Amino acid sequence: MHNYRIPDLDSLLTNIHRCNICTTHLPLSPRPVARPSATAKLLIIGQAPGTRVQETSIPWDDRSDDVLRGWLALDKDVFYDSARVVIVPMGFCYPSLNRRGGDKPPRPECAPTWHDALLDHLSAVELVLVVRVYAQRRYLGRERKRTLTEMVVAWEIYAPHYIPLPHPNWRNNFSEIKPLVRRRHNADATRTCRTP
Repeated sequence: MHNYRIPDLDSLLTNIHRCNICTTHLPLSPRPVARPSATAKLLIIGQAPGTRVQETSIPWDDRSDDVLRGWLALDKDVFYDSARVVIVPMGFCYPSLNRRGGDKPPRPECAPTWHDALLDHLSAVELVLVVRVYAQRRYLGRERKRTLTEMVVAWEIYAPHYIPLPHPNWRNNFSEIKPLVRRRHNADATRTCRTP
């Protein structure tokens, strides 16, 4: 398995969008979804696109985006401004359904192949939201807890650089984390968006 090191972000993104390493395992044609930027201070690492996101190439383009943006107190213009917010899933393509009707895990080839190369170009990032267990397993390392719930409850262990989050839905509430995420990101976004 390759771990690409490409010095230019645009060239790297071109390579990602042409990626077909797991084509035979996908139910749809590969259509990698990733929006990296060298200037963004907030990085959101999610799980994998659903069918709607696969179709539109717009990350978090489903009901969960409203919840996540509410948690962050961000409107759509800011959330989808890649100069401010980088959105990268663990698997860039829709992985298909499992036997119970839910989405399968992200393809295991994706993050080991592309994430390190992407992170090399994201030096401005100051806050990383690791959403759901697959991102947390990769990025929280030895400090990660046994379950997602335990990681979210113990968020202060990983702050201020990482914040573990559950799947964004209306049932989940983490009132202690919201002010920190909002304060950190809104301050970062303000600095990022100032014009000379």
